[in-house]
Amino acid sequence: MPVLSFLGGVGTVTGSKHLIREGDTRLLVDCGLFQGLKNLREQNWEPLPIRAREVDAAILTHAHLDHSGYLPRLVRDGFSGKIHATSATCEVAALILRDSAHLQEKDAEYANRKGYSRHAPALPLYRGKDAERAIERLAPAPLHREFSLPGEARCLLRRAGHILGAATAQIDIGGRRLVFSGDLGRYDDPVMFDPEPVPEADYVVIESTYGDRLHERVDPVHALGAVIERTVKRGGTVVIPAFAVGRTQALLWHLWRLRQDGRLNNTPVYLDSPMATSATELMRRWPDDHRLDPVDYEAACAAVNLVRDVEDSKALSANPYPKVIISASGMATGGRVLHHIAAFGRDHANTLLFSGYQASGTRGRSLLGGKHEVKMFGQWIPIHAEVAELPMLSAHADSDELMRWLSGFRRRPARVFIVHGEPDASEALRVRIGRELGWSACVPRQGQEFSL
Repeated sequence: MPVLSFLGGVGTVTGSKHLIREGDTRLLVDCGLFQGLKNLREQNWEPLPIRAREVDAAILTHAHLDHSGYLPRLVRDGFSGKIHATSATCEVAALILRDSAHLQEKDAEYANRKGYSRHAPALPLYRGKDAERAIERLAPAPLHREFSLPGEARCLLRRAGHILGAATAQIDIGGRRLVFSGDLGRYDDPVMFDPEPVPEADYVVIESTYGDRLHERVDPVHALGAVIERTVKRGGTVVIPAFAVGRTQALLWHLWRLRQDGRLNNTPVYLDSPMATSATELMRRWPDDHRLDPVDYEAACAAVNLVRDVEDSKALSANPYPKVIISASGMATGGRVLHHIAAFGRDHANTLLFSGYQASGTRGRSLLGGKHEVKMFGQWIPIHAEVAELPMLSAHADSDELMRWLSGFRRRPARVFIVHGEPDASEALRVRIGRELGWSACVPRQGQEFSL
């Protein structure tokens, strides 16, 4: 009888890790980093309740850091199995894991040099060599075709929307069928395809990032244009912290549409994120995995100024003229965008524009909550710029869209487990599933396990 354990991504939108045990087989679905609140981030340093070398294989639904970012640590601690994911996810994960290791090494070095860490010395969670070893374990898997896992288990991946390569995972093991949603994308999204329906499952594990709310039915191009126009009219700069994979490419597309409509005039757009630039190039390599017309996508990319080296990034922070800067990370947890926030956040003329979910404890969440200063590089930075949000640009399904995906199952599952959401969002989705579908649903606790 399989046993399902929740090692992360419950009560929070980060750190997704779900363990399936059946006989001597151990499978890990997703292996993400905890982000945001300090008590969550500290869990990255705590040992898992299972030895890494006892995990036989991992299945990765998509490459975002909160689903993939712990893999180098898992490998460092002894994991030697395969990491199964779609081909596109394998390529995106390689970008993200290398970048994560680089940032962690850089942050540790900076903290030691400036002396603001309470640890002596400050250490990265893992290093570049650990990321490379994890990348070597990535095993590309086909969409829509079953493949074998250890212990006579089987897996089938279907499109989830959300970002390039994202998939839902159907796993048959010990006479039970489990389906993991990963992160579900939007329906009728201009960039990604709709999440594909799944016909049946005994148990469903579904995300709930927006389980308690609906996205505004507003044209994102119009909303984005309005923010840029009023900022430029003030003589200011718009800084957009954006996830390097997914959100950045959608923003480039919307900005190109604005330029086509004559609304950007001569306002320059800069993409200041080497990883986002690489991810943007990956969209060219996988034209069948998204909706964008190749010719139009090339035009959208050509309209952007790419900032590759650090000196050019510093010069951009010192540039006083109106412009749009897109830079990672999406929740302002690290990366070059922090220097732009420090440079432009102090001036009322500028705007800090957030375009996706901001986890509790992140700088993005604090600023959207009304805070007028943020701590970066060991010091508090005053924020006088306008702080705006465009939630309709989110790549996560809202409550209606989550229910739409669940309604695609042809028979009632024995139970639905609701994960990857803050408590209010997960509980709201649980109530809605019970009320509208009549299904048994629960919100698991960290470390809780269930016999299936």
